[in-house]
Amino acid sequence: MDSEVKNPEEIQEETVGIIEPVEIDQEMRTAYIDYSMSVIVSRALPDARDGLKPVQRRVLFGMDGLNLGYGGQTKKSARIVGEVLGKFHPHGDLSVYEAMARLAQNWNQRYPLIYGQGNFGSMDGDPVAAMRYTEAKFEKMTAEVLADIDKDTVDMTLNFDDTLEEPTVLPTKVPLLLLNGSSGIAVGMATNMAPHNLGECCDAICAYIDDPDIDTEGLMQHIKGPDFPTGGIVMGRQGIIDAYNTGRGRVVLRAKADIEELAGGREAIVVTEIPYMVNKSEMQSRIGEMIRDKKIDGIADIRDLSNRNGIRIEFLLKKDANANVVLNTLFKYTALQSSFSINNVALVGGRPRTLTLKEMIAVFVDFRHEVVVRRTKFELKKAQARAHILEGLLKAIDIIDEIIATIRASRTPDSAKASLMEKYAFDAEQAAAIVAMRLGQLTGLEKEKLQNEYDELEKFIARCEQILASNEEQLAIIKQECMDLKAKFGDPRRTEITLSAEEFNPEDFYADEDVVITISHLGYIKRTPLAEFHTQSRGGVGKKASATRDEDFIEHIYVANMHSTMLFFTDRGMCYRLKVYELPEGSRTSKGRAVQNLLSIDSDDSIRTYLNVRSIEDAEYTENHFVTLVTRRGTVKKTTLTEYANRRSRNKGIIAINVREGDELLDALLTDGNSEIMIAARNGRCCRFMEDEIRAMGRNSSGVRGISIEENDEVVGAIGNNPSAPDAADTTVLVVSENGYGKRSDPNDYRITSRGAKGVKTIDITEKTGKLLAIKSVTEDNDLMIITRSG
Repeated sequence: MDSEVKNPEEIQEETVGIIEPVEIDQEMRTAYIDYSMSVIVSRALPDARDGLKPVQRRVLFGMDGLNLGYGGQTKKSARIVGEVLGKFHPHGDLSVYEAMARLAQNWNQRYPLIYGQGNFGSMDGDPVAAMRYTEAKFEKMTAEVLADIDKDTVDMTLNFDDTLEEPTVLPTKVPLLLLNGSSGIAVGMATNMAPHNLGECCDAICAYIDDPDIDTEGLMQHIKGPDFPTGGIVMGRQGIIDAYNTGRGRVVLRAKADIEELAGGREAIVVTEIPYMVNKSEMQSRIGEMIRDKKIDGIADIRDLSNRNGIRIEFLLKKDANANVVLNTLFKYTALQSSFSINNVALVGGRPRTLTLKEMIAVFVDFRHEVVVRRTKFELKKAQARAHILEGLLKAIDIIDEIIATIRASRTPDSAKASLMEKYAFDAEQAAAIVAMRLGQLTGLEKEKLQNEYDELEKFIARCEQILASNEEQLAIIKQECMDLKAKFGDPRRTEITLSAEEFNPEDFYADEDVVITISHLGYIKRTPLAEFHTQSRGGVGKKASATRDEDFIEHIYVANMHSTMLFFTDRGMCYRLKVYELPEGSRTSKGRAVQNLLSIDSDDSIRTYLNVRSIEDAEYTENHFVTLVTRRGTVKKTTLTEYANRRSRNKGIIAINVREGDELLDALLTDGNSEIMIAARNGRCCRFMEDEIRAMGRNSSGVRGISIEENDEVVGAIGNNPSAPDAADTTVLVVSENGYGKRSDPNDYRITSRGAKGVKTIDITEKTGKLLAIKSVTEDNDLMIITRSG
């Protein structure tokens, strides 16, 4: 018979009572809230009591069901994942396997809960092998996480298909939230909790039990700070204090590095511990890229000698590199120093909360208090039930003949139980136990054994009742369990904590002293302690300042402080910047190192002059000082020092002046806006004018005329003196000619002219004296070094 076909109108009439119109925006809002709460409670955030997320808890509970204790055999990971998926976790197998693998990784977990056999990944970011290849079982400590789970210590709930029960929380004795931390991203919130040391946490828990009013400072007498599985050094305590007081903080974590001397006299920076959550392989690759891009200098090679016994990364240094400077650079620009942001968000009563250190300990202690009470009640109830049975058995043995006669007279076990209950006042449990009693239990020895068991149970029952009646007894048990954990699993702290978080200052490695900086014609530079040069009388033979090649000679010599900044200016008007302590150190007779290896100077450019700036980090100083540049053809330009201080000019350099075609930069002066500028030309004339005749310009400008010179003439040098300076009265002008003749004069011997004038005569230029070679500003206290082309 054909079924009756209904028209759409009839269908609509029948279903109109089922369909409920809703506003789509309201429905989406409700659905998203439901989704977000599901992610927060059931996936991303740990429970503050046992420190585990649902998937982690299910993995451990599933493995416990498979009897994978530490003393037993491992099982295939695929078997474990299948157990968890089929019984408790209706999600993807990959999420379960990843959670399980992470619990086995000792570089992620301070105290791993799973012992993994096979490839479970590495610090280099290597993936975990497929689950069909790996095996797992519990670590020793995991038994303490699941202890007493069969004693009604925690609430159970039905699984996804209502066929099995699973725990809502594990009755852990171990404060896992503190020990291993946690990280996860939920909807609208996230958690990132640092791991800690077991012994310290146990001490802090005991201190809290002894004094519930203890403050963060008191707790930090026991918990010094995070203890990361990869070790490292935490720089400073303020971020730790913030995290412990508010639940949020940021700590700076450094690798542990030492400077070692290897075979052959080479130095190396050896890293044996790296910051937490840093991918070792990616870090080395990134450092290699920075070395190739010349963002990091002084490293010749990187060798990773890490093995299963620990980390060892060697940064082999170049011969003239300063190890402390290179190490500081690595800390500043690479993952060898990184930050860890703490955000202590966990579920308390099913709701997310940001927890302080004291609150995390309080939640755990309250939870353990509940577990101890529930465990004691369970054990008391079980002991009382057994004692009740023993009472019946002992009574039955005393009248065993009557008991046997009664049982023999009964037709069925049930009638025997009923007879015993009626004649001798046994209850149902006792009667059942008597009927099930073996004949061997009728012996006198067996009676004695039952009596001893009963006596022990009476003592145990009394102890349980004592515990349940006393809050102090319950807390004492929690303390004792903590001390037992510390004795069994405690280990030394891995992460060091320094007292100061201030940024490493390489200047601390160098004395505040003067050195001699020499630069050769071919561009070799070095710094030498000033003490290696001693003062001689005029006309002395001199002391060799550098070992140069036959075609090379010393072109620049300067005395600077180790903490000063050197600004290097090239022929083409570029500026580069280095600290004096970053220059290679050499003996008085050593050659030095090519400037091109320190600075990224173009091959067709070379260092022409330099400035020694003592306070380039001082904003007030840089705003009131200027870099005044002079070119070979007499052009002059003034720019505020701030234009150089605010830019990192080490690598590619910055433009200092736009040099016109056919010209080149010759000299650079550091002036204060009130100086007198003196520019000298090779023909012996010098132009003296006030600095305020030059307006400050940008770095890209070309400048204005400073001195007028003939076509066959050129500028040989320039100086700047402030007539109001304290040493102005003692300042003289020194000019030196090509053939070694010199003359010192009062600056006022040179009359002031306008900028751009031809100037006045400095020295008689003759065949004997040769052309003018240099002009310098000196005082009576200055030591002069005049170096010939042969060094």
